[in-house]
Amino acid sequence: MPTRRHPDHDIDADIDEGALTVTDREHEAAGVPAVMVSLRRGLESMGPLRTAATLAKLNQRHGFDCPGCAWPEEHGGRKLAEFCENGAKAVAEEATTRVVTPEFFARHSVAELADKPEYWLSQQGRLTHPVVLRPGEAHYRPISWDEAYRLIADELRALDDPNEAVFYTSGRTSNEAAFVYQLLVRSFGTNNLPDCSNMCHESSGTALTESIGIGKGSVTVEDLVLADLIVIAGQNPGTNHPRMLSILEKAKGRGAQIIAVNPLPEAGLMRFKDPQKVHGVIGDGVPIADEFVQIRLGGDMALFAGLGRLLLEADDRAPGTVVDRDFVAAHSAGFADYERRTRAVDLTEVAEATGIDRAQLERVAAKMAGARRIVVCWAMGLTQHKHAVPTISEISNVLLMRGMIGKPGAGLCPVRGHSNVQGDRTMGIWEKMPETFLTALDDRFGISSPRKHGLDTVDAIRAMRDGKAKVFMAMGGNFASATPDTVVTEAALRKCALTVQVSTKLNRSHLVHGHTALILPSLGRTDRDVQAGGKQQVSVEDSMSMVHLSRGSLHPPSDQVRSEVSIVCQLARTLLGPGHPVPWEQFNADYDTIRDAIAAVVPGCADYNRRVREPDGFQLPHPPRDSRDFPTTTGKANFSTYPIEWVPVPSGRLVLQTLRSHDQYNTTIYGLDDRYRGVKGGRRVVFVNPADLEALGLTDGDRVDLVSEFTDADGRTQERRADDFAVVSYSTPVGNAAAYYPETNPLVPLDHTAAKSNTPVSKAVVIRLERRPWAG
Repeated sequence: MPTRRHPDHDIDADIDEGALTVTDREHEAAGVPAVMVSLRRGLESMGPLRTAATLAKLNQRHGFDCPGCAWPEEHGGRKLAEFCENGAKAVAEEATTRVVTPEFFARHSVAELADKPEYWLSQQGRLTHPVVLRPGEAHYRPISWDEAYRLIADELRALDDPNEAVFYTSGRTSNEAAFVYQLLVRSFGTNNLPDCSNMCHESSGTALTESIGIGKGSVTVEDLVLADLIVIAGQNPGTNHPRMLSILEKAKGRGAQIIAVNPLPEAGLMRFKDPQKVHGVIGDGVPIADEFVQIRLGGDMALFAGLGRLLLEADDRAPGTVVDRDFVAAHSAGFADYERRTRAVDLTEVAEATGIDRAQLERVAAKMAGARRIVVCWAMGLTQHKHAVPTISEISNVLLMRGMIGKPGAGLCPVRGHSNVQGDRTMGIWEKMPETFLTALDDRFGISSPRKHGLDTVDAIRAMRDGKAKVFMAMGGNFASATPDTVVTEAALRKCALTVQVSTKLNRSHLVHGHTALILPSLGRTDRDVQAGGKQQVSVEDSMSMVHLSRGSLHPPSDQVRSEVSIVCQLARTLLGPGHPVPWEQFNADYDTIRDAIAAVVPGCADYNRRVREPDGFQLPHPPRDSRDFPTTTGKANFSTYPIEWVPVPSGRLVLQTLRSHDQYNTTIYGLDDRYRGVKGGRRVVFVNPADLEALGLTDGDRVDLVSEFTDADGRTQERRADDFAVVSYSTPVGNAAAYYPETNPLVPLDHTAAKSNTPVSKAVVIRLERRPWAG
């Protein structure tokens, strides 16, 4: 077993925000700098041999799936380096030789750790032992696994109602762990299964279910390569899904045009330098976007509604060449109402909402009218708005009108973030699973699953805040830092009788605890998982419904670290007793038995164990894509006619979007640099258009406090604050600003959520900038 670093002192990450510098942003993504950063992070965290051994197995058929994003691999052979810079960073974070032992917790009180930045916490290393914080104590202390299971079981049994417990899931959890987790929760008697999807792509699932009958995208990687027009809206692939850039490069090589719709000019949307190709090392790389549409925050619905009107008018001029009348007649419902509303769209209002002039709108419409195969991709830039569901429905409208679903090279492509967030939902991690799933679960195991819908993430916070939920358990993730309204969320967690965090590394959520708190160390994607039945492997589902195996190979950080499957199964045995009908011990010993159960319960997963062992795994069925069958209420694809919404900017205010730095993945902070945006040595920055700075009487480099303003349910004006940010002059749309999360999560009110999906509206927060008193 390789030596783990047991430092006599803690890892001192460079966290001096006073060293902040800002330079010009980059105009290209990847290339040699990405390779050098990847290698440096690996060597710092893992050492040379571990770096080489680990990266060689990343995203390989007989290796492990990247613990970062959910971008799929192409079918067939893999490149030697089938990973990106951020994938390498994610692996370095997880496979680090640094460790957090019981001695670490003895040195540091919880109060002391709570004052440390998130970056410092994550740099301390892997958790090695289960620890407990008991009421009145200042330090986490070691606890045996059996005692930890009994503590959780006792607290759960003491509840007046199973619905007083909340069971959260991170999107990195494997299919097998997700399946047994939801089975435990439903056996206990609740559907309180919030997950990270509630905060990210819930709007996509809601809109797509209404439109096409299934809440998943309808394309494959091959479709993107075959497309002749790709629209990328509200997504930054250079930072969030870098491997997507090689697919876009391939599509462009076949003649595809790419339209980037985004408030910020992101490096990955401008130019890509593939480090595995000569032109990516010594050449200029490949330009990505043929058209950059710099849209105002919240203007995307108006954009696609305006495009819809121009496409209808183009079809008037050349009947039958733009609108796919055969598809509309045979496979859709509601087109007449959609056409009537869309012909009445005011293009002057579209220009005001989007900030785009008529000439560019017409250019984009002409490209869409002339394309034979269109894919539209999007991410959280669209999903985290008040009108996110109508916006995504408007995208569906445009593609349905053109018949761009159920044929090669065309379709809808929500690009998920977490590596298995889509798989978790497939496995039953949802507070509103359909009756067919629950019936199949009950029939397989002889249990009685509850039917009452459970709590999503926002409602779970409300329940804890109001004393209606008293036990909180998180299977991975960093709930306190990922969720909105930080002060309210932290206070809600602190009201719980018990909080349980199943984690690989230290994070903020361990320090925002209930009266009693547990940290249970779990295996990561890179770790070897050996159970009574031998070495185990898990499966995951990517953004495009491909299911494949993942096999860790590294020795765990200690013999006290358990797999998520083992943690769930052993807790279930303790909580539900040995007479419970679910074979928890078999599931724990051999994950093939879990996959057999999945095959019997989950639609599309028949013969799971054999199919997942195929070289590229298998693809789950998608009726709209596969056969133009639409499992909607009408039995057809549905056009929508929502009223057009957008986000006006109040006088003297800005509309803020929260976003990632290039040196982070969700709440995990890899470093304090964002080289694509020219920021080095700090994170508390706010990007503002130069014209707005002038109008507000500010200059580049000023220090300001951010204050969000909103109206609560009772009509009262409320505020939230995030203090001490450096102003950075940047090419944002006029009236719009941007800043990194989780630092700006305190500004997002808990009740500021998207209609229908209840997703926090983190991309449209009205703020004012207050100059700090000592700023010049």
